[in-house]
Amino acid sequence: MRLFSAACFLAVLSVPAFADDVTVVSWGGAYQDSVRKAFFEPFMKESTDKIVEEEFNGEIAKIRAMVETGNVTWDVVENDSMTTLAACAEGIVEKIDWDKLGLKRDDFISADASECVVPSILYSTVLAYDTTKVKEPPKSISAFFDLEKYPGKRGLQKSPFINLEWALIADGVDIKDVYNVLSTPEGVDRAFAKLDTIKKDVVWWEAGAQPPQLLADGQVILTSAWNGRIYKAVNEDKKPFAVMWNDQALDWQGWNVVKGSKHRDTAYKFIAFAGRADRQADQTNYISYGPGNKAAIANTNPKITPDLPTNPENLKDGFIVNAKFWGDNIDALRERFNVWVAQ
Repeated sequence: MRLFSAACFLAVLSVPAFADDVTVVSWGGAYQDSVRKAFFEPFMKESTDKIVEEEFNGEIAKIRAMVETGNVTWDVVENDSMTTLAACAEGIVEKIDWDKLGLKRDDFISADASECVVPSILYSTVLAYDTTKVKEPPKSISAFFDLEKYPGKRGLQKSPFINLEWALIADGVDIKDVYNVLSTPEGVDRAFAKLDTIKKDVVWWEAGAQPPQLLADGQVILTSAWNGRIYKAVNEDKKPFAVMWNDQALDWQGWNVVKGSKHRDTAYKFIAFAGRADRQADQTNYISYGPGNKAAIANTNPKITPDLPTNPENLKDGFIVNAKFWGDNIDALRERFNVWVAQ
């Protein structure tokens, strides 16, 4: 009987750990491709676990609904800064247990901005244009509002985010004073008044893949865009597009664990992998966003460095999005923006 029990015990020890499926949600398109190559595929090669990938457009309501109903089907979400702050304040994503993660919080840019995030990238919203149709390259965001010098349609994300800041800068507000002005009712009115001057010529976009397509189809001559989408269009699709780095709006995004995740341990395992310096440096080979892990920056591909928003030359005349401002004000400003768009 003892021999039998020992044999059974040894057999149990020899059984490998069960593989787990973890659902990871990111932003689709070219960015999702980079995440798949730098994180999803290598993670699955190094472990027995499987990544189930999904895409979204940053809708906090989807996360909220899952948590409130107890039907949590997402485990890890890569949220932008303002969504992270709002979701953390609501308690619908977890505070990060850095000891469990096995990473150091100080090693990440902007990790101190929220208790609920492991920063993944720094990206930028920029002005992009078709060089075959815009003969004089724009030098500031005021060009976007200059219908006389740059006649034609222009693309903007269907969100108050960045649009209000750019409107104030174009209206003469110093870039370092933007959030002070935007924090007042008069500043908000001023921003919307400036947007009124181009409203009839705006083509609204909602997904990151749309701006390069709008340019390619000739629907717009200028557009706001995420810098990585334009990089891909130029370097892979050979489109004649260019980016204006002046007045770029620099922001971070990162990994959140959804509250009530049914695969929490595997979620942490994935984020620990995705937070590694070597993995984040590798991601820049597929898309031109700066890594969140400070140690990764020195190891990025030097051929790509000029096209990273974190390149010192590109940072000279840009600004960092105030995530706290947006975390506090996004609902009210989005409501006003949606009413304004519909008018």
